[in-house]
Parts: sequence; C-alpha cells; structure tokens
Amino acid sequence: MTDLAAAPSWPAHDPGTRRRLPATSRPVDPGRIEQLLAAEWERFTATTGASGAHNERASRTLPLGVTSSFQHWEPYPISIQSAQGAWLTDVDGRRLLDLSMGFGAMLVGHLNPTVVEHVERALKETGTLFVTPSPQATDMSERFCRRFGLDMIRFTNSGTESLMYAIRAARAYTERKAIVKIEGGYHGGYDALQVSVKPALEDIGPADAPIGDVPFDVEAGTVHVVAYNDLGMLEKVLSEHGSEVAAMVVEPVIENLAIVLPDEGYLAGVRELCDRHGVVLIFDEVKTGLTAGVAGAAQRLGVQPDLITLAKSIGGGLPLAAFGGKREVMEVVVDGRMAHFGTYNGNPLVMAAAAAVDEICTPEALDAAEAINVRAMEAIDAVIAEHELPAHTVGLGVKGCVTWSPTPVRNYRDYKATDFAMAELSWLWGVNRSILTPPGLDEQWLVSLAHTDDDMALLVADFTELAAALRA
Repeated sequence: MTDLAAAPSWPAHDPGTRRRLPATSRPVDPGRIEQLLAAEWERFTATTGASGAHNERASRTLPLGVTSSFQHWEPYPISIQSAQGAWLTDVDGRRLLDLSMGFGAMLVGHLNPTVVEHVERALKETGTLFVTPSPQATDMSERFCRRFGLDMIRFTNSGTESLMYAIRAARAYTERKAIVKIEGGYHGGYDALQVSVKPALEDIGPADAPIGDVPFDVEAGTVHVVAYNDLGMLEKVLSEHGSEVAAMVVEPVIENLAIVLPDEGYLAGVRELCDRHGVVLIFDEVKTGLTAGVAGAAQRLGVQPDLITLAKSIGGGLPLAAFGGKREVMEVVVDGRMAHFGTYNGNPLVMAAAAAVDEICTPEALDAAEAINVRAMEAIDAVIAEHELPAHTVGLGVKGCVTWSPTPVRNYRDYKATDFAMAELSWLWGVNRSILTPPGLDEQWLVSLAHTDDDMALLVADFTELAAALRA
C-alpha cells in the first residue's frame, strides 16, 4: 500500500483547475489486468462484426479505413452512422454514450437544434460561400474578440491551419525563426510542431536535457523542446537561444496526454520569460477553448498570451478555426509582412454555426455542464478511494479524466510512467458497455451541453463495475 500522505509534497496545481489524488492506493495485479483485457477484446470482436466488415471495406480506398489516423485502432475501430444529442448509433445498431464529442467540437451536442436552425437558414436564405467580405464574418469576429479578449482575429478551417499561421505571424513580427514547444505536446500537422509528439523515451535523451525527436517526413526548422511545468528549463533555453526564438507554443492545459495541469504560477512564469526575451507566446486553445469555460483557458487561468488559436468548440460541429490576439502582432497581416489566405475562411455556413454556438454557450449553460462533470468526478473519486486504486481524477471545465497513477502527472515523462495496460482496459471496458471515450489511452471525457447527470451516472456505474472486477 502507498500512503500518499507520507510522500513528498507536490507543487500545487493552478487553482483554476481540478485534481484529486487518493489518500492511499494499492497496486493492481498485472495478471488480473491481462486476464480482463483478453476477455474484453474477445467481447469486442464478438459484438462489433458490422464495424469490422465496414473497416475491411473502407480500407480498400481509405488508408487504415479511416479519414484521420487517430481514429484507427487494432483490430478495427467502431464505425458510427448517426448521432443525436449525447448519443451515437454504430453500424451494428448499438447506441453508445458519446464522451469523446470530437475532442470538444461537439460541445453543444450532436444536431443541436439551434445550430441546425442557423445552418438551415444559411443554406436556404444566405448561401454557403461568397469568397468576399461579409457581415456574417464581421459579426463573428466582433463576438469572438469580445468573448476571448482579442484585438483582432482571422478565421481558418482547422486547428493545424491556425497554428501554422500563428507561428508565421510570430516569425514575421519578431524577424526570428526558431520555435519552443512542450515535450509530448500535439498541435496539429504543421511541420515545426511535429517534433517530439509522444516520442519514445529512448529517442529523446534525459529528462533534464531533452532531445527533440523529428519524424523523417518532417522539415521542422529549429525547434527547442522543453518540459511542461519546468520554468528553469525554459529559462535556460531562452537565455541561450532567446534572440533566435520567434514563439513559444503551449497548450495552457495539456489535453493530448489525458489532462496535464499547470503548476500554480507556471503560466505566469512562462509569460514573464517570453516578455523578457521578446518571444511571442502562443496558447493553443484548439482543445480547450469553450470547453475550459465561457472565455477559454487563458481567461480562466488569468494569463493572456500574445496569440490564441481556436477550433473545435467554436464551430458547433462544422469545420471552423481561428487565430488572433494582440493588435501589434496581428498587424503583420495588415501591412503584408505575412499573407494569410483561404477560400473557405469565414464562409457564411460556418459563421451561422458559430453564431449559434455563441448564443448557446452562455455562462449559465457552461457552468451547468461543468457542475455535471464535477459531480461525476466526485463519484469516481469515491470509487477510487473505496478500492484504493492507483488512480486519480483530473478536470478542466467540462472535461475530465481518470489518470492511472497515484501521483500527479506534471509533464510527458510522468505521463509515460502511468499504467497504459490499465488505461487500455478502462477504455475498452467502456466501449464494450456502450460508453465511447477517445482512443489513444488518454482516458479523457467531455460533458457536452446535451449530457445529463443520468448520462454521467452510466460512466460512474461502468467505472464502479471495473473497480470491483479488478479487486475480485
């Protein structure tokens, strides 16, 4: 048994976030995990035959049979044919509670009536694409600037685009080229940000002097990799290379490694170091955004970057993204130091969906969804305590997760030390009981505006059953 009260004290996490560690924990028998995993995979293949057949068909024309590689898992992923509110229906006819919700893109729920109404009106009365300035895009630029505390904003079509242009804007503004990014962090498909995205530990050197891992197909330029929650490492890198660094890119709360929280004061320290060295600070809020709160993670955590990238939650399920921030940086687009183009940018169809999201995502609506999330995490905390599981809950806004470690995960190396076999079992256990969280062993869920306490009680019941099976 591990008594965490006797363990070294951990740095406090940012007070705008949530983490609950167990008072005591006991290891789970690896043999029991292996036994349960084998049974669950057998159950999966026995109940998802139509998904298997669909993947076989799809693989003839789509690499891996999917439209984005993260969707694939072995032996095959579940294929979904329709969705409504918080629920999915797969090709086997099973209804599944959607706790993935497009990583936040479906924050307002599938086929939200307000979104459908606005989009239908655009389809019937407005149009889908002008490729000219429009009042619809201007209106949404004003709304988003007010909501997220930005001076200027430009629309794009994906998070990858937004990050690419934010970096290019930073380079044009600073007349520098190098980038600093967080080890393990994911920021879309732009080359400079493909460095050290969930790399193998044997490829990245010691924890106190990480080596950037660059995939063969990537032309990254100069990218310095630092550990999250380590201001000393960032200070060292900027002291040595700051005059060459255009931007630092960071998710204010990391959400591709389950949920990794900033230490109290960490983001303010990052802000100060970037200011000291003239580095543009970019917050990647593609995954946080409105899921973190009514004005995003930057406002919630009280640290304002120079640029913010947005996507997913702002589009109501349609492909919408943006980058924006301080006027002095965004002026590089005005005076031509950086050109920003895009045929579909700010098209009236997605602007209609964005207007609906802006109307729906009131402080009251988001607070209610967050309260549902907190109640679910508190119920899971009680199960963890009862069974003394080596696990804990972490939350930000309407997102939550179970991390299979009795101690905090503060960076990528900590994440790599968590129990991935247990994470796989926990995820698959849910899939087999009609609860879908994202694949990837990151164990993260999202409470949309369509979810209820009764829906989340299904997750709690699923977790309770798993805990009992582990200790049987």
